[in-house]
Amino acid sequence: MKRGGAHPDAGLVRAWLEAAALQRRLSRATLANYAHAAGGLLELLGGERLAALDAAGVRRLVARLHGAGLAPRTLALTLSAWRGLYRWLARHRGFAANPVQGVRAPKASRPLPKTLSVEQAQRLLEAPPAATPAGARDQAMFELLYSSGLRLGELVALDCADGALDLRAGEVTVTGKGRKTRTVPVGSRARAALRGWLARRAELAAHGERALFVGARGRRIAPGIVNARLRALARRRGLDARVHPHVLRHSFASHVLQSSQDLRAVQEMLGHASIATTQIYTHLDFQALARVYDRAHPRARKR
Repeated sequence: MKRGGAHPDAGLVRAWLEAAALQRRLSRATLANYAHAAGGLLELLGGERLAALDAAGVRRLVARLHGAGLAPRTLALTLSAWRGLYRWLARHRGFAANPVQGVRAPKASRPLPKTLSVEQAQRLLEAPPAATPAGARDQAMFELLYSSGLRLGELVALDCADGALDLRAGEVTVTGKGRKTRTVPVGSRARAALRGWLARRAELAAHGERALFVGARGRRIAPGIVNARLRALARRRGLDARVHPHVLRHSFASHVLQSSQDLRAVQEMLGHASIATTQIYTHLDFQALARVYDRAHPRARKR
């Protein structure tokens, strides 16, 4: 730990980092971040001891860092490290309290997700049946991402023989974040593309491979390959937007919400634990919401 190395409490910080490395088995990157945050704290304190810092002092330090240009997310990670340091000091060095407990970083403004317009999505995906097995696979993957709002990890984890994909019923079952399983519809275009891929999958898949989508070596396709193939397709179709698999998920959510205005249904299909996460898509189409208002509010309608 170089930052704050001359501080009288530098030894306490080193002891905490050593304990964290041994007991919690943290990654090297996490330990480096902890060391940087704790060293920065000692620098900010100057000659003041760690035991003398109170909650008001922590807030003043956060204000200084924020004023120096640290982003809210960086401040939140810094506070997390400080909180862990003081928790250890209270347990193992007799510190009376944790002054960082309850102190929060400033809220970060949440950027709106990037989406394609309906016209851009049509231009990206409209194509005659693919001439090669890899082309058929790509059509099926990208149609399914847009049709059902899957995450990239959910797409590549799909297997052939576990019943997750039911083309007759027009649905796919995936396991998402938090090991939560959900079943979502698969549209007619995606079903047609998937049938085309399944008819040619044996030309690429290695013997005994379970994965629905496979790469050039016949094994489960890597997420990076899906990303690269989608970017290449977007360039060929003349799209200026940066297109990656999550853009198709965002576009799915935005376009379904524009048409249905059913936020709860979109939440279920995306697998969001909180509807607050889904609500960000409402900001993407305020005009559509305004039209609903004009039709529904008794004082908005023209007489």
